Formats: sequence, structure tokens, C-alpha cells
Amino acid sequence: MRLLVGLCAVLVVLVPATSAGAAPTPPTVTPGATFPSPPEFDTAFYAPPRSAYAAKQPGEIIAARQITVANAGLIPLNVDAWQVSFRSTDSRGAAIPAVTTLLKPRGTSARPRPLVSAQLAEDSLGHYCAPSYALQQFSLSTVGGQITVPLEFLIAQGFLQQGYAVSIPDHQGPRSAYAAGPLAGRITLDGMRAAKAFSRLGVTDSSPMALYGYSGGAIATGHAAELRRSYAPDLNIVGAAEGGVPADLGVVLNNGNGQLFAGMIMAAIMGLSREYPYFHDFLARHLNPLGQALMVAKQPLCVQYQTLFAPFLNLKGMIDYPGDPMRAPAVRRVVAETRLGRTAPDVPLFVWNSNPDELIPVGQVSTMVSSYCRKGAQVRYTRDNFSEHITAEISGAPRAMLWLRDRIEGRPVDRGCRTADEGSMALDPAAQREFVAVVGDDLAGLFGKTLGSPPR
Repeated sequence: MRLLVGLCAVLVVLVPATSAGAAPTPPTVTPGATFPSPPEFDTAFYAPPRSAYAAKQPGEIIAARQITVANAGLIPLNVDAWQVSFRSTDSRGAAIPAVTTLLKPRGTSARPRPLVSAQLAEDSLGHYCAPSYALQQFSLSTVGGQITVPLEFLIAQGFLQQGYAVSIPDHQGPRSAYAAGPLAGRITLDGMRAAKAFSRLGVTDSSPMALYGYSGGAIATGHAAELRRSYAPDLNIVGAAEGGVPADLGVVLNNGNGQLFAGMIMAAIMGLSREYPYFHDFLARHLNPLGQALMVAKQPLCVQYQTLFAPFLNLKGMIDYPGDPMRAPAVRRVVAETRLGRTAPDVPLFVWNSNPDELIPVGQVSTMVSSYCRKGAQVRYTRDNFSEHITAEISGAPRAMLWLRDRIEGRPVDRGCRTADEGSMALDPAAQREFVAVVGDDLAGLFGKTLGSPPR
């Protein structure tokens, strides 16, 4: 008995007690399924019990599994890939589970591996439309109407080819709250924390980190950039690139009311109602029968069918409210809470927008940039005159990638703000070379080439 007591005493001395400051236990990485289930049927991973994450810190990992990512759900990429679930925070400060897809080139890096968080434009209401499912081999998202995520994934592959690790968060969260910007920003930042904590990725405290997003992805990117100082000062973010920026959802709604993209804008209204209870209550009281029926019909749809289903809707006409419903207190509140430009990011920004953008008016982007500049931010802003919403990403993404590469490599950025109007960003010779290189690497990846080996 004395011997047993003595051994216990030695163990107490030698084994450190668990404390709030102790490093979390590394997660066990499990293999993913050959034929992945949509998140709606994979609740153990996507919707774990609250006890699994409530006591964790933002960004702390809940679970991880290795997966195979593929173009259009069919052609696998020769990269290392994992899904990681982690704890994040919703718009009311409550703990929630979230998911990101982590990617890296094969092998190890001789230096702390840079990280780019690429926010792809999910723009959907069904959870099966989320990037973490859509990017997996044999997923059914593309058939189900998720067309933007596979297309923008080609840009993420350009970052991989440079030797960077990539985080692609499901930034709409567990309720698929499309357009809920502050939520998306926190999930994005916590996904980067999870990437740093996931040792297999090779990302460390000293790794330079960057943000990229266009359109729906720019909502998440812009809010992440604004929130970094207050929410995630521990992240070494050196730059953010965002284009086609829905900075003011009220302006976007007014512009799109009754127009071609009204169906997509209604999806954003529905997404906001999932994250802001007071806005949900307002719609429940004031939507007319047609609006209520459309809310039911559009609940599960991905972006392609959200856009094609019921275009040219008179969105404001479906709200029974005296006068302009945009002046209703609940509407004004949700627009104010999701507006970009209220806080100046403390990271350099690269911003671009089509001047004649039919979906995202350039004026509200210029207003956001002006607000940032008055508050001392560092912004390079380009208005492209020969593009529209879709082609503006193709024109601007190569230059955005070059700009982010300079930030990651530690090259100094111009102080202050600079605004430029150009005929077409696609005519930039350096951007053209980058575009050709990315397309070439992506095509080689279709035939099994290892992305990021060697990095450029």
C-alpha cells in the first residue's frame, strides 16, 4: 500500500495538471468517406453536440478527417486535404461549430508555410452547397446547382501552386446564413486559427497569412479584415484582397429589386433572417403570401437555382409595410449591422470592382473605400470599366494574387490610399502572365501534377 501511495505521489509531481492555458490535445485525424454524405446527413461532424465545443476557445479544433478534393467533384487534385471542424462565434456571441477545408502541397516546407484563406462565394441556402462538401470527390453539389465554388476553386489552386497552404471556410456557418457578414468574418478568422493549430499543415505563428474573396466571398473577407484587430489580433494577416464587394446590402437590394438577380438577392434576405432573429420576426409579420411561398420553395437551393428561380422579383412589393420597407427599423438595423466601412482594417487592402457592375453597384464600394481612407487604412482600389460582375473576377483575380504574393513575401506596400480607373485590368501584362500560369497549372493538375511542387 505504501508503495502504491508513493507511486501516485510521484505521478502527481511529474504529470502537469490540465489548465485553461494548456495546449489543446491534437485531434485524431480520421479517414473521410469515399462517397461523402451531404452535411444534412453528416450531423456527427457538422452538428456535434454542444458539449463537444462549448468550452473550447474560438478556433480550437473539434474534429478532423482526411479527404480527397476534386474539380467539379470528379477529377482529384494531387494535394493533401482535410476537413476540420472548430469552435466559432455567432452574431449573438454564442459558441457554434464551423468547418473549413485545409489544403497544402505535398511534402514539407523549409520555412513556416504561408496561409491564404480563400472565401469562395457559396451564395446558397442548402448546407450541401457549402464548400467543404462541394469540393470533395464524388459530391453532388455541382449537379445540385453549386456552380460558383468549383469555378472559384481554380483560383485557390493558384495559391497552392505557389507553395501556400489554403483554408476554404464554410463561412455561412451551421445555418447557411448567406450574407451575414460579421458571422462570416468570425468563421473565416477562426478557420485560420484552426489551420494554425493543425500541425500537419505546417502553418505557425510566424507564417504570413492573407485573405481573398470575391462577391459573396468578399462579404466574408471584408468583415474578417475589419474584425481582425478586435477579434483575432493573434493572426499574422499581412493583406486582404476583395472584389465585387457587397459593402452595403441596402444599396444592393435597391439596385437589384425587380432585376435579373432578384432571386439571388432574395436568398440573401433569407440568409440574414437565419442569423438575425429580429429580422426573421419582421419578415414573418410582413411578408405577403407570395413572399412566404417563395421563402419555403427557395429554402434548400444552391446558387444556380436561387438565381434562375423567380428572377425580376419585386422584393419590396412582397413586404406589406407602410411606405418603403427599407425604412422599417428592423431592415435599417440589419443593413447597418452588416455594412462594411464602419471600422478601418489594420491590414493592407486590395479592392476592385466593375464600374458598370449590374449586381454590385460600384458607388457603395467607393463609399466603403472612402470611409476606410478617412480612418487611415491602406487601400489600393481599382475600378474596371470594361467588365461586368462575373468577368470582373477573371480580370482582377490575377492582379489580386500578385498583390497578395508581394504582401506574403514581405515586400512593402504603398502607404495611404490610391484609387485608379482602368479600361480593363485584364490588359495588365503581369496579370496576363499570372493568369496564363494559373490556368496552365490548373490544367496540369487535371492530369495528376502535384500542385506547389516546386513553388514558383
